[in-house]
Amino acid sequence: MDQRILVTGAAGRVAVMLRPLLLQRYGRLVLSDRTEPADLAEGEVFRQADLGDVDAIRRACDGVTGVIHLGGRPNDGTWAEVAAPNIEGVMNLFEGARRAGVERVVFASSNHAIGMYPRHRRIGTKEPVRPDGHYGLSKVFGEAVAALYADKHGMRCLSIRIGNVAPKPLDLRRLSVWLHPEDLLQLCAIGLEHPKLHHAVVFGVSDNVRTFWDNQEAFQLGYRPAHRAEDHRAHALTAQGEVAAETLADRFQGGAFAGNGFDGDAERTLWS
Repeated sequence: MDQRILVTGAAGRVAVMLRPLLLQRYGRLVLSDRTEPADLAEGEVFRQADLGDVDAIRRACDGVTGVIHLGGRPNDGTWAEVAAPNIEGVMNLFEGARRAGVERVVFASSNHAIGMYPRHRRIGTKEPVRPDGHYGLSKVFGEAVAALYADKHGMRCLSIRIGNVAPKPLDLRRLSVWLHPEDLLQLCAIGLEHPKLHHAVVFGVSDNVRTFWDNQEAFQLGYRPAHRAEDHRAHALTAQGEVAAETLADRFQGGAFAGNGFDGDAERTLWS
């Protein structure tokens, strides 16, 4: 592929699984993070950049055709903890990419953008967002920024609401939201290569019969997941047996993120 791809958050858990697959497909990668990964491979170049520094991000984007934005805070926290990397940082990422002439951005959104939906609801990407915390709220913001830069600045952007990326699902909930790294690669490739992409939001989920989500948007773009969560059902259910008894959080798609700090009307939220 005649593309040079920048991966932000290159030292993070998801990037570590994805980078070898990207390198095999594209042949060369630019990696960005606050600190250099210890496992740089042949074909990978590191450019240090903090998401708080738009000029550093622009320099990291020099000569790049597409960005996979995995950087930022990967979990919930106070607003101050989330806002700097996941609000200001996302704006800096898109603006730095625009200034550098980047054509495409794949934004790692999250299932936590819709985590307050109950598990008995099957939803698509056209349903209203229902974030389950500050982290999920920041991902809703990132999806909106991607839409803005597609509409107003001509980028081609794909926002992937990632479930849980891992070699296999680790419990009952993840039988529904699991995403194999190879299927994540396929979604990233759609964002980086699809000739008719403008801006789309898709679910980052493998071929899971228990999924909460209708992923028609992804299928229409050519997504054909190759991995099935049910192939790992015995492993996931065994691990589930070691988890604490069911809680309120287990009724929401976002799991623990939805339960943290919850003091609302559970039945009204679950059935609205």
